[in-house]
Amino acid sequence: MANRIMLNETSYHGAGAIKEIATEAKARAFKKAFICSDPDLIQFGVTGKVTSVLEEAGLAYEMYSDIKANPTIENVQNGVKAFKAANADYIVAIGGGSSMDTAKAIGIIIANPEFEDVRSLEGVAPTTKPCVPIIAVPTTAGTAAEVTINYVITDVERKRKFVCVDPHDMPVVAIVDPDMMSSMPKGLTASTGMDALTHAIEGYTTKAAWEMTDMFHLKAIEIIAKSLRSAVANEKEGREGMALGQYIAGMGFSNVGLGIAHSMAHTLGAVYDTPHGVACAMMLPIVMEYNAECSGEKYREIARAMGVKGVDEMSVEEYRKAAVDAVQKLSVDVGIPTKLEALKEEDLQFLAESAHADACAPGNPKDASVEDLKELFRKLM
Repeated sequence: MANRIMLNETSYHGAGAIKEIATEAKARAFKKAFICSDPDLIQFGVTGKVTSVLEEAGLAYEMYSDIKANPTIENVQNGVKAFKAANADYIVAIGGGSSMDTAKAIGIIIANPEFEDVRSLEGVAPTTKPCVPIIAVPTTAGTAAEVTINYVITDVERKRKFVCVDPHDMPVVAIVDPDMMSSMPKGLTASTGMDALTHAIEGYTTKAAWEMTDMFHLKAIEIIAKSLRSAVANEKEGREGMALGQYIAGMGFSNVGLGIAHSMAHTLGAVYDTPHGVACAMMLPIVMEYNAECSGEKYREIARAMGVKGVDEMSVEEYRKAAVDAVQKLSVDVGIPTKLEALKEEDLQFLAESAHADACAPGNPKDASVEDLKELFRKLM
């Protein structure tokens, strides 16, 4: 079986990269942008950094901001209507995963109207046309949605998130500018950073992992481990490191999938509205312990990338524990809780069944039954 790698056509990295949005829009003969950005980013002037670039270049745009932190089916449906009314021909997605996931779903439905029922996009939908061209501008260092073929939508009615995997949704251009991330508050920096680390570690250990994606994931783990504490302290070097590290993690996991830390995090987000990065950070060490026996020698390399010394002199049990401990310490150091107070015993069956059905679950290196997942969730109580 052939291994597939899909990445952006073009990506720009470094401070001031947002200026290239106008360059790309003009080079591609785009006429009017449909900007997807959440209300907070508009209020605090972050989105304005991009609209200023468009205005200075004489490029028209229309704003869409009906986007929740966990974007809903309704957000997508309203966005499709707004896009049609705007007569736009491309999308500029500004924000974290919420803005970019909403943009992807809108862009896919516009290009493939037979999938106007948003639920029909769950899993690997058989769309036939590339979505409306997207220029993705991340403002968080975590989701890497600007370089992935995945997006996640919340079904409020059914209290679940569903993952959509579609090669046709890849943004054509990614603008990874650490200056766009400098206004992230400490808690969001920490949670999105741990989301990126979860991407890297799950991508490295998933069943589909191979040499090229291993290269991306190990480098991402190294950069994130070295940069996240500094980024939380709002230091320039840390911000720059996280902007790059999370993107590199996205280059890998988008092509090989994730595991049950993500399927469980999706469920916690849908039921309790737990921020995705926080849920990932809480689940990651628990899931790493569960997966350890199926990880071969990979935890030694994870420990090494996390900065643990002397791993070559450790036994298998020692380096596996060292890898888990290093991840747990980083999570605690940046302020992530280890317990979820909202979690209730009576919810465990539904949570476990939802996580078991999630699109990320099959990629886990160790198969997990509903009962296994219940026990893993219980460790958060």
